[in-house]
Amino acid sequence: MAETVTLKGNTVTLVGPSINVGDSAPVAKVVLTDLSEKDIGGAKDKVQLIITVPSLDTPVCETETKKFNELVKGFDVDVTVVSMDLPFAEKRFCESFSIEDIDIGSDFRYKDLEKYGVLIGEGALKGLLARAVFIVDKEGKVAYKQLVPEITQEPDYDDVLETLKKC
Repeated sequence: MAETVTLKGNTVTLVGPSINVGDSAPVAKVVLTDLSEKDIGGAKDKVQLIITVPSLDTPVCETETKKFNELVKGFDVDVTVVSMDLPFAEKRFCESFSIEDIDIGSDFRYKDLEKYGVLIGEGALKGLLARAVFIVDKEGKVAYKQLVPEITQEPDYDDVLETLKKC
């Protein structure tokens, strides 16, 4: 059954399977700001932090991305923030806010994050990504999932960082 979140208190259904802790993290392809492609999920030589946001061109997503850029310094982790924004807009965003320590990816081409169950399926933001955070261990298993219940709110950063410290 599809999961739901809210947008300003209104229930919104998400498209795709519900991926939970212990599940294999599906491999998804995103487009980076230089138009190269990056696979996220699956087994890798580093722990992965996958963050999905509706659009970098909103205050909450902007704040969240800037915070994660600062908070993950010192962690040996592969971080990717994913939205449906075009790579050109993402590049301008990164340049404007000196986002250099994390990757910013777009799911506009493949819509692969539906595999994570975070594609918004209805309402004003239909087709964008819900706000969520996944930590994927080196073996490709989901070690952490935070599906932010209200799209307009930031995630619990402390909870994410505590889990990262254990990975």
